[in-house]
Amino acid sequence: MTLTVQPHRESLGLKDGRLLIGGEFREAGETWTHRHPATAEEIGSFGVASVQDVDAAVRAARKAFDEGPWPRSRAGERIKVLRRYGDLLRENADELRGLQALDNGVPLSFGQIYATSVGIAADIFDHHAGWIDKVGGQTLPPYQGGDHLAMTFREPVGVVAAVLPWNAPFVLFAQKLAPALAAGCTVVVKPSEYASFCVIRMVELLLEAGLPEGVVNLVTGPGNPTGEALITHPLVDKISFTGSRAVGRRIVEASAGTMKRVSLELGGKSPALVFADAQNVGLAAMTCMGMVTMGLSGQACVAHTRALVQRDVQDEFVSMASMLASAVTFGDPFDPAVLASPLINQKQLERVLGYIERGQEEGARLVTGGTRLEGDLSSGNFVAPTIFADVSNDMAIARDEIFGPVLSVVPFDDEEEAIRIANDTEYGLGAGIYTNDVRRAFRVSKALRVGMVGINGFQLEPHVPFGGFKQSGLGREGGQSAYEAYTELKTVMMPLTDELM
Repeated sequence: MTLTVQPHRESLGLKDGRLLIGGEFREAGETWTHRHPATAEEIGSFGVASVQDVDAAVRAARKAFDEGPWPRSRAGERIKVLRRYGDLLRENADELRGLQALDNGVPLSFGQIYATSVGIAADIFDHHAGWIDKVGGQTLPPYQGGDHLAMTFREPVGVVAAVLPWNAPFVLFAQKLAPALAAGCTVVVKPSEYASFCVIRMVELLLEAGLPEGVVNLVTGPGNPTGEALITHPLVDKISFTGSRAVGRRIVEASAGTMKRVSLELGGKSPALVFADAQNVGLAAMTCMGMVTMGLSGQACVAHTRALVQRDVQDEFVSMASMLASAVTFGDPFDPAVLASPLINQKQLERVLGYIERGQEEGARLVTGGTRLEGDLSSGNFVAPTIFADVSNDMAIARDEIFGPVLSVVPFDDEEEAIRIANDTEYGLGAGIYTNDVRRAFRVSKALRVGMVGINGFQLEPHVPFGGFKQSGLGREGGQSAYEAYTELKTVMMPLTDELM
């Protein structure tokens, strides 16, 4: 039986996508047709914003910032809009999850998990609404002689370009737009061409929540011309991007001319350090393999794709990970029995298969998987969950971000070696530590050069900072640090003379 998702498109009433500029939806001169990653069917089309379209969107955001009410609104007004928006996300969660399944093939069964959850996106907006009336400046006493007052204020940074990836559009939309809007910024958002339909709907709901015209503008299209025009526009004050290191480097270059503020999350090769004294090695194996296979099929920046396992428990770990790999199901993302997604496109499919072949050539032991799924799934970009054992950290499968369902198991002998291997990478996004020794847990977490560490488990929450060391990016998303990243700090020195008192 040939797999098809067309009936789901019809039941959702999916419409071709349009641009939103200055509060008005409009057509673009060219369109891009999206093929579903599970079936290769043409699902729909959306506009490719030209250089002129992007210019119009940025100028609309600029006008809304310079002249509009949003940056000057009272805290209570912004709180009301953001909280209303969180409610709208929850009310429309089923529709949004369906649109995501049509976009990137993430199964509905995974829709409650953090990276693909509408509910968490709503929580992020609620969280940042809470910061609006709480983050301010300071009043400082005179440091030297003279009778004066020093005050600091936080003001919105300006026009923000928010560039989203395709793998987790709900949460990353929220992580960028919630703090930006809370701070009083205006935004031009560009979703990935592989996950535009759910973002278009999320933008529509912002208007329903009462956001003034021009505060959020939407441009769709690929990196060239749309993304390039956006990141190089001289009227953009800040760029927030999640994606590849190559694009991140281009954004840093493009920002230099006008000193744009930049927040970047650029992926990782996150290690999980599994010690022999872990209370439950099987749980560690299931957690690591779950992050690499379930839902996004390893297409997640913080997935623990390097399992550093103490040699005494390596066999137990591999056995349990293999058990989970054999239980993963693929197919129609609307089928509740399906647990994992296809790879996003043919290019990524070929890339992942190339790394699997290279891993075998470099001498790693292929335990399970390593092949493309055929039969009824042959039209989709499906790769079987793959485990490599006896991996050396100098192999490509241990060093490069593969972005697929591939787990590399690297053995180690002692704590010192585990830390050295974990830090021997260009990335530094996240890590996991599995041990029953609380002193070791804190000792190792301090030694790891990463932005976030989970001990005997791993999760992300709206109120905690998320981001990486080294080439995993710049800045943090989540919590108060994210809100402050969309502000500028201004100092005002006021002399206390008779005329001013």
